[in-house]
Amino acid sequence: MLGSPAELSVGFGSERGLKAKGGRRKFPRSDYWGLGGHISAAGVVSSPPRATACESVVSNNYAEIDAAYFNSYTHVGVHEEMIKDRVRTETYRNAIFQHANFIKDKVVVDVGCGTGILSIFCAYAGARKVYAVDASEIAIQAREVVKANGLSETIIVLLGRIEEVEIGEEVDVIISEWMGYMLLYESMLSSVIYARDRWLKPGGIILPSHATLYLAPVTNAERYAESIDFWRNVYGIDMSAMLPLAKQCSFEEPCVESITAENIMSWPVQVYTTSTIGEDIATSHHQRRSSLKHIDCSSITVQELESVTSNFSVTSMMTGALHGFALWFDVTFSGPTSSSSDTQSESSLESSLSGGLCANGMFHKSKRAKMVNQLVLSTAPEDIPTHWQQTVLYIYDPIEVKQDEQISGSITVSQSKENPRFLNIHLEYKCRGRCYVKETVMR
Repeated sequence: MLGSPAELSVGFGSERGLKAKGGRRKFPRSDYWGLGGHISAAGVVSSPPRATACESVVSNNYAEIDAAYFNSYTHVGVHEEMIKDRVRTETYRNAIFQHANFIKDKVVVDVGCGTGILSIFCAYAGARKVYAVDASEIAIQAREVVKANGLSETIIVLLGRIEEVEIGEEVDVIISEWMGYMLLYESMLSSVIYARDRWLKPGGIILPSHATLYLAPVTNAERYAESIDFWRNVYGIDMSAMLPLAKQCSFEEPCVESITAENIMSWPVQVYTTSTIGEDIATSHHQRRSSLKHIDCSSITVQELESVTSNFSVTSMMTGALHGFALWFDVTFSGPTSSSSDTQSESSLESSLSGGLCANGMFHKSKRAKMVNQLVLSTAPEDIPTHWQQTVLYIYDPIEVKQDEQISGSITVSQSKENPRFLNIHLEYKCRGRCYVKETVMR
């Protein structure tokens, strides 16, 4: 049974967790899969193709998973939280209007339209037609919202999985708010890829266009004291026997919470990379920059998203306790450019997305250069908080680290076989001559 912490005498720690998230919804994003037939733009439903007996078992299992997933998006509270996230909603709105020249008189598909707000923004930007697709029954309300705003002639709301709806024409623009916690949770990007490969015209645009996942070691004594040290003395009673269970229950699974720039112990590293698992984990970040790769929504494949491995080696910029590792992401909205002055190489894009920290551990906002014709939606600790917050992989026992000491390791993020929307996380890290492993599942 997974779950019990263990420390081997050679200093090799093991932490495993499979427990479901408490205190937050299991499926915080909505998008695409839902009905059992093919739905056309005219609303005609046809029967799905027959499956073999073996395929039916797998299909039925995933169908049950997806049914729960999409059902969670029928609750208005989910959409209220997302729309009230002004960083999210206003960045999307600004990106749509900034790209109005590419949207005006064009055809748009909104993958996972929810209440239809992004589709309406696209209509306001001059889109000739918008296909708003969602597999959740929130699409029924979206259709009413569209009607109430006099946009029924422009926006066609389709209730169904993106893989099963019939649009009947190529599209010029794909827009989607597909990002989950630590970027890849929920695996919704695969639906954007499907829509891209099936309907996007050559030269069409996808918003957002790029995404980058970051990792950095963190210190958070307040959080540790709140959840763990509390048990050392409770009303004068020694309850330290509760410590192992408290550590397991608090930290065996990823924690979605807000941290600040003061919690970050080093420069962040980019997780999504083409480097191999066998690469020396001590290889410096600067030596590996050429191998780093952002998620480019115009070319990424579903297979590339199945498992992502990145090695890292960072230098602590402070003396303090290492409590874990935080992950967050940026997405950029950079459409086609009209002149050479607007273009930027991959290395320049990488630089523009990296952000930075100064010597005291605080972020420099000014170091995140912006591309011409580009907007950035950031969930970094330095920036205005979003509903995504940050994802923290806490370790059971803090490690005291001195300034300028190295922390190295690797992280693998892969789709769960149990549920493709979940993420398996395998973290190896080395600090002060000892090696540790943490395995957990983002449920």
